[in-house]
Formats: sequence, C-alpha cells, structure tokens
Amino acid sequence: MSDAEKSLRATDARNVYRQEFTVTRSQREGLNGHPGKVYWLTGLSGAGKSTLANALEIELHLQGKKTYLLDGDNIRGGLNKDLSFTEADRIENIRRVAEVAKLMLDAGLIVITAFISPFRLERRMARDLIGAPDFLEIYVNTPLSICERRDPKGLYRRARNGEIENLTGIGSPYEEPDNPYAIFDGSGKVMVNAAAKELANVSFGATSSIVAAREQTPFATDTSQANRDRKIS
Repeated sequence: MSDAEKSLRATDARNVYRQEFTVTRSQREGLNGHPGKVYWLTGLSGAGKSTLANALEIELHLQGKKTYLLDGDNIRGGLNKDLSFTEADRIENIRRVAEVAKLMLDAGLIVITAFISPFRLERRMARDLIGAPDFLEIYVNTPLSICERRDPKGLYRRARNGEIENLTGIGSPYEEPDNPYAIFDGSGKVMVNAAAKELANVSFGATSSIVAAREQTPFATDTSQANRDRKIS
C-alpha cells in the first residue's frame, strides 16, 4: 500500500462513526439458545488444528449450537488472498480474522478458528479485539518433528529445499502461548473426538467423565494453577 493510500485510509477512518442498532448480541444469543464464544486454535502446520476444529464443530452442532469454522487456508483463498507470509502480512491476516470472528460473535455464534497464528503479539491482539471473556485460546501442541513427518501439504519438504521462505518452525519462529485456555496433545496419543467433546462440554459449564478421569488421560497439560483449579482441559 502506498503512502498516499495509507493517508487516505487514515483520513477516511476519522470520518467514520459507529452506528448503534436496536437488536443486541444478548438478544441474538437468546434466540440461538446459547452464548457466543471464540475458540482460537493455534499451533504449527500439521499439528492437527483443522482436525480438532472440525471435530469440535461437529460436537457443538450435535448439541444444537450454532457455529462457524474459520480455517487458515480457506481464508487465505478468499478474504486474505492478497496477503503474503511476511511477518507484517501474517499479523494483518490475524487482524482480519479476529475482526470477522468478532462480527460473528456479535451475531451470537460460536466461532472456531484454526490458524497457525505464530506470534504471541498477534494472538494478544485478537484476544483484546474479541474480548478476553469470549476468547478461548487452544494450543494444539504437536512437536515439530511429528508435524514435519506428517507434512500433509508438503510445506516442510519444500521449506527444507529452499522453495518456501518464512515457514513457521523452519524459517520463522512459533511462540508458544503463555497461558492458553487448554492444551491439546496433537501427537496422536489422544482421541480427537473425545477431546472435542470434553472441550465443548467443559467450556459450556458441563462436566464429563473425561474431565473426571483427567489425571489418567494425557489430553492436556494446563499451564496455570487457575486452569488446574477449574479443571479445564
């Protein structure tokens, strides 16, 4: 974007005034029969984010909840097709996704996002934009060695051959979440459908046998005492 375009955009923004409407988010949620939430799945390429996101949406749908799943590759094929994989464009990619998720949240929907979102700063930006109470950060924790062995899209092979720059984990860092709502072991030790069901139940205040048996189940490892106290997996 040229300096002139940036200046015009900044000028236009000063002439924009928020319009308030009558129907509120809480009224939309009342019609839906449940509150809105944003599940923000983060992790390396090949970690299993889309797999877990899909299983979580299926579980929520079976429970009669209204959902929508925003997936990284799908968004980059449309809304964000003009963005590259530089650090600046990755941040803009996440900013746009967070704005879309915020709109869907205002519609009373449960939004599931599956994006590498490698930088803590961009995830914090998304959380601040969406609102911390509605933002559930889920870290799909899969070792790079396993992701590289899976390599479902051939990205790691191409990165190792010098064909791709800035691939997270190879040419660009991944910053692990400091204090996620939940950590999912994506190495294959845990059944994805069971994990999705637990996540759906616990995040809406229910209990499950999986949660009760958590001490013996390698589903997740909390990063804070607060998470352990409230038995979030």
